[in-house]
This record gives sequence, structure tokens and C-alpha cells, in this order.
Amino acid sequence: MSLIKNNSDFLFGFEAILTNTNGDPDQENKPRMDYETSTLLVSDARRKRDVRDFLKNKGYRIFVDTLSDAKVPMDVMFKNIVEGYLGNKEKLSKLLEGNISLKDKFVMLFKGSEADLIGAYNSDKMRKNKDFIKFNNLLLTEIIKKELIDIRLFGSAMAVENVSVTYTGPVQINWGYSMHPVELVKSNTITSIMNNDNSTFGKKHKVYYAFVSHYGVINKYSAKLTGMTEEDKSLFRKALVQGMMSNQTDSKQGQNPLFYFEIVYKPEFDGYLGDLRRFIDIEYDENKPIRDIKDLKVDFSRLDSAIEILKQKGYIEKTIGWKHPFARDIDLPEYEAVDLLEPVEKVED
Repeated sequence: MSLIKNNSDFLFGFEAILTNTNGDPDQENKPRMDYETSTLLVSDARRKRDVRDFLKNKGYRIFVDTLSDAKVPMDVMFKNIVEGYLGNKEKLSKLLEGNISLKDKFVMLFKGSEADLIGAYNSDKMRKNKDFIKFNNLLLTEIIKKELIDIRLFGSAMAVENVSVTYTGPVQINWGYSMHPVELVKSNTITSIMNNDNSTFGKKHKVYYAFVSHYGVINKYSAKLTGMTEEDKSLFRKALVQGMMSNQTDSKQGQNPLFYFEIVYKPEFDGYLGDLRRFIDIEYDENKPIRDIKDLKVDFSRLDSAIEILKQKGYIEKTIGWKHPFARDIDLPEYEAVDLLEPVEKVED
């Protein structure tokens, strides 16, 4: 599998119809808003959670995971992953063969401990060895490159004893926002919130309609450190689109992916065009409520012109894109089509 050798920046657009895209727990779970401009806001964490949940459902190992809707402590997850390797000699052997430096440090530290590698790894004697942290960091890096796809994509800060590694994720996603003012549904609808042994009541908060866009980048240098591959990138694109479709909770129904557009730069080019949303023009009748994409005129002409300038300078390798087969009034710049609705095969244990 080939590591990513190109920088990219991308746009992901979706529509929200009578839904709550990203509830704010500090505001009674109302949709996140810039109330001064009536702009709907959606955090990057919301998009990453959809991607992680989708990949987990497909059998991929996820580091930032949850159990019973509670986040698994990082030290618990880390311990489980490492012991999974130390307790499986065949799996460990394949890992060590791929990194000579890691293998040399392993032999030096664990010589004579073959019968109980897990016990030796967790012992006080091992933890006091000055070479242990170096070994541990190398071990974690190799494990990430082998199986932890969310860290390969998004990175992570390792707040774990005897681990001193921070991974900057190759994929960085900005907060999304609506490309026009939105209205909250004026409703006092009450919903029942069930707990383990009782229930409480709360209000449903939704927006009428929003056309929302996220901007993001994919960095080739960070990809080299986390081991993100071209195959990972292809999987990320599909998870971004299909993850939203899979998240059909009561508050998330009504969210539909509309398009994905990516500029792939040439390997020797280290820059980006920057936030692509600033090249999109939106027109609408200020005297009419916005309730559908047909109430907006979405114009990508300035983005098309900016891309053409970079192409003439020889900075762009290609542009790729996907548009929902039933999306109306979305006329993206020219692109090579990819099918982001193509099913993702489930990974078998």
C-alpha cells in the first residue's frame, strides 16, 4: 500500500432538513449557531465521529472508541492494543520484522522473557529501564501503521504513561458552517429521554433548512508519520459520505450529503489553495424563507477560475469529485468522478 505523496484540500457539502446537525450541550442541545449572523455551525468532531463510527461498524480498529456511549480511557485502550500484540507471537513477529530498530530494542529489553511478555512489559523493572520509552514509542508507531485507521487519518495526542508521542493527523477538517442564514424551528415539542431506570423530558431543537460546507486538508508529511495510505484516503472519502447516511438518529435524520470535491496537488507542490468556501458565491431572496436547495443559487465559478490559475502554473495534478445522484443545482468545477456510494466491505477478524 502506497503512502500519500500529494497534498490535497477538499470540500464536503451537505443539506440539513428539519434536523439538529450538532447540538450544543451548553445551550440545551440547540443547534450550534452564530446567533449574530444566524449561521449554523458544525464542529469537526461531529464529522470525525461519523467517520469513526462508520469504520468501526465495518470492522476497522478504532483508537478513539466508545463503550456504552462512554469514551474508553486512552490508557485502557492502549494497554489492550499492546497486549494484543505481546500475547500473539505470530502477530508480534510480523510487526518486528517490519522494523529492524524496533526488533533490536525488543530483543535487548525482553531477552529471556518469552514465556510472559505481557508480564515483563508491565513490570516495574521494565518501566525503569531508560530504553523502554524509546521502544514503547516505536512499538506504538508500528501498531498504528498496521491497524489503527483513525490515528492514521486524524492523529492523536497520547496522554499515556511511558508514551511521549503526539501524531498530527494528515486529515484536518475545519468547522462547517451554513452558506446562508438559517432559521430555528419555533417549536415547543417535548420528547422523552430514557435513562436506565427512569425518563426525563426535553425539547426538540431543529433548523428548517441549511446548506452546510466543511473545508479540509490532507497533508503528505503528516501522512508519512502516521502511515496514511492512498487506500486510507479512498476509505476516508467514502466514510465521510456514507457515515452521515448511516447516522440516522432522531436528531440527525434529514442530513443528506450533497457533494465531495478535492484538489490533489503535484507531489513537489507543498502548498494549498486554502479554504475553498471563500470562492463559493450564494444568492437567495432575502424576503423569502430558505427551505430547499432550490431556494439558493450556488455558484462555483470563482473556485473554477482559481483552480485554472493553479493548473496553468503546474501545481495541480488532478481534481476529483462526487455528487449525490439526485442533488439539484450543484454545478461543481470539472473533476474526475469517484463513486463514494460504492459499498465498503466489512473487515473480518
